[in-house]
Amino acid sequence: MLAIDGTNLVLGRAASQIAKKLLQGEQVHLVNAESMIIHGNPKQIIEKYTQRRRIQHKGTPEKSPSWPKIPNLLVRRIIRGMLPWKRSRGKDAYKKLFVYVGNPKKLEAKKLDNAEFKSANRHITILELCKNFGYA
Repeated sequence: MLAIDGTNLVLGRAASQIAKKLLQGEQVHLVNAESMIIHGNPKQIIEKYTQRRRIQHKGTPEKSPSWPKIPNLLVRRIIRGMLPWKRSRGKDAYKKLFVYVGNPKKLEAKKLDNAEFKSANRHITILELCKNFGYA
């Protein structure tokens, strides 16, 4: 079991490393998912994810792709995009991923070195992004 602290980690870099660990068969617990960071212009990031949330099939809207507005589910969905989801190998790996808001189980989590946020450039946290979707 691997416990990772998501505080000030760049989401894309951390998600790719987590996906690799999952495909190797490890069980991954990601804590503090709401404080992960996405680099870039916050307005453009919010616009990009709101467009993804609005996509609907006209004939059968219930079969549309769903993008959650809850931080831990959004991070889980982003990591799912880096797994071979249509194969059993990817679905089995996805079942071993546990994402938490905060640290409810008091896990001793470690940091990922390569995914650390280092500069003060423009960015947005997952919590700020989800608040724009209507998350309380």
